[in-house]
Amino acid sequence: MVALELDERTPRGIAAALARLITSGDLAPGDRLPTVRDLAAELGVSPATVSHAWQTLAAAGLITSRGRSGSFVRSAPRDWLPTRYRGLEGGDAARLDLSRGTPDPELLPALGPALARVSDRASPVSYQAKPDIPELHDLLRASWPAPVESLTVTNGALDAIDRALGTLVRLGDRIVLEDPTFPPFLDLVEFYGLEAIPVPVDAEGMRPEEFARALARGPALVLLQPRAHNPTGASMSAERADLLAALVRRSRMAERTIVIEDDHSSMISSSPEVSLANWLPERVLHVRSFSKSHGPDLRIGALGGPRTLIDRVVARRLLGPGWTSRMVQALLFDLLTEPESVAELDTARESYAARQAALAAGLAEHGVEARVGDGINIWLPVENERSAMVHLAAAGIQVAPGSPFQAGEPLPRVRVTAGMVPVDTAHDVAAALATAAARG
Repeated sequence: MVALELDERTPRGIAAALARLITSGDLAPGDRLPTVRDLAAELGVSPATVSHAWQTLAAAGLITSRGRSGSFVRSAPRDWLPTRYRGLEGGDAARLDLSRGTPDPELLPALGPALARVSDRASPVSYQAKPDIPELHDLLRASWPAPVESLTVTNGALDAIDRALGTLVRLGDRIVLEDPTFPPFLDLVEFYGLEAIPVPVDAEGMRPEEFARALARGPALVLLQPRAHNPTGASMSAERADLLAALVRRSRMAERTIVIEDDHSSMISSSPEVSLANWLPERVLHVRSFSKSHGPDLRIGALGGPRTLIDRVVARRLLGPGWTSRMVQALLFDLLTEPESVAELDTARESYAARQAALAAGLAEHGVEARVGDGINIWLPVENERSAMVHLAAAGIQVAPGSPFQAGEPLPRVRVTAGMVPVDTAHDVAAALATAAARG
């Protein structure tokens, strides 16, 4: 296809030919490009010539590289988005957007009454004051999934994880993480210059045998999601957590390896709380987010673990954002303690579980096996990722591509935000998903 549009066999000519194909729509967003070596052989030029052309297209925001997975056409140049966030960037035309991985706004607790109750509590405080309000700090400690030495409030789960990585890692450190995993984790791994060791997951989390092999490579960190794993919906059992903790304890880097747990769907998860900190209290940083349960725009989460590690994170934040707004902290405390808000949260948790089950049942009726997961997402196997997404887009349904979630060679998958599908529409949506999944 490139050869047919080619005017000259120079980096500029090759880049211009690809650009024309992209802007004309002959190459669609998400299309995988030929490898540098293959295209060079086809055109009779050196790999360096094609590589320069690829660099030109990337600089223009037309293509993006996903490491060993190859180079792909990008939908639009959005340089403020990290690499894999760009891969998840959706459009606005779909009648049913199941691509975002965000909670249903109708199931979030009402903020108005809580705002009215806390609006008169704000007052100027010292820049050197403790970052957390005492009542929220005590509530978090009382509800933490394991005995915890120190806690601090952060601007959401990713803020906590980013701050922890920034204080703990060195260039070239190895990090064990799930495969698939949350795409921004892979962006953070690249940003900090870490070497990712992906471990596949099953219905209970990381697979023990593969996890043991990963630990044998001496990682500095393990990053995992104990519940409502994004994208698969898996939740770790207490037995699996015990086994993984024992493997960490017996590993050759046991005294150095830190485990970071991202409990991003904590308040809407239907699975019991679990943390490796029950077995490794001195090695685990546990993150709890309230974005899925109380609203992404609150930007609030919490980080708990050994005092020596938490103090380093707190000290670093004081040189940047300082602290999470105490007004927002007071608002969250109100939402976590007022009976009406607590009841709304219980309803949301039950609704998400029912929606997961209804969509999975609908898919099963059409011969598509999809695990009933925890939280709001379903990880759907398809014959061809691109074909499935195009077919669904034609039906007015948008889902997330599976490739940005995968650290290795991607399998054909899409992520579906089941939490946005009411039970009474699940059958019709499942039929559309099943038809798309079979498209080769």
